[in-house]
Amino acid sequence: MITYFIRNQKAGYSLHKQSIQLINEVSQGSDVEIFELPEYRAYPWHMLKNIFFVYKHRNRKGINHLTGDVHYCILALIGCISVLTVHDLSILDLPTKKIKRLINYFFWVFLPFRICTRIVCISNYTKRQVQKFTSRKDIEVIYDSLSPTWYYSPRRFCEKSPVILCVGTAKHKNLERVIEAVVGLNCRLRIVGNMDSNLTKLLKINHLSYSNVKNLSDDEIYDEYRECDIVCFPSCYEGFGMPIIEGNAIGRCVLTSDMDPMKEVAGNAACLVNPYSKESIRIGISKIMHDADYRQFLVKQGLLNITKYSSFNIANQYVELYKKLNNDCNRGISHK
Repeated sequence: MITYFIRNQKAGYSLHKQSIQLINEVSQGSDVEIFELPEYRAYPWHMLKNIFFVYKHRNRKGINHLTGDVHYCILALIGCISVLTVHDLSILDLPTKKIKRLINYFFWVFLPFRICTRIVCISNYTKRQVQKFTSRKDIEVIYDSLSPTWYYSPRRFCEKSPVILCVGTAKHKNLERVIEAVVGLNCRLRIVGNMDSNLTKLLKINHLSYSNVKNLSDDEIYDEYRECDIVCFPSCYEGFGMPIIEGNAIGRCVLTSDMDPMKEVAGNAACLVNPYSKESIRIGISKIMHDADYRQFLVKQGLLNITKYSSFNIANQYVELYKKLNNDCNRGISHK
């Protein structure tokens, strides 16, 4: 039996979706149970409620899997077989007071990395970040998976004025540099996410053609990819970079950052640029816009790239991990 504890959906939809996707695949061949944590906030009282909830529902005889960003709940699983999936360590970079940073480190890094039976990272980049805080040699890398509902959808590239899809508007998504990079290029920006007044002002000052949507359903997000010509994702920080493989799957040209984990996820299936250089971003977009052979190459490589991220393959990697943990624990082998 695999018992999954997933973060409350209100704390972030994408991670919740990724967890459910994994569980659905694993459940086709294994007995599973799933518990969504009651609290989505991470203040001390809410953390205690979540820890008690996990303790109450813990699986004493099987495997307990914390699927992401609730590392502190490992305290409820002391003495149990546990798997902790680490998506990133961005919580350590939050601009908080020193005491808050110490608390975050203690409950998201120091204790979890010592208590859990096995750590899984969603990219080699995340693994390297984790290895800065632990000497453990048993850290696994299992990528995030592509939704099985995403299919190739061919589209004739609009050379006259291509639609450039920008997914996400948070600071690290680098939208300001993208806006500055496309000034003078004949294109249209399609921006997904909540835009602040600074972004709106920058778009209007530069007289760019753009449109903005937010709070989309899965089907609506899929349609946004289908209706674009280029997926532009030169992010400055990610744990993985899902828009890369989503763009690959639909059959769109993808532009992303020449830094990990984005280049790890993309391989040669994306135009890699320096995310801190608007000139590099501009050159990359322009190359895609004006080089038909290059576009064809990116699309072909993208369809090859997504095979290793199929939900079936990723779930099988977790199932093999669960089997190994069960076998080792039955033989009395420790993973600490």
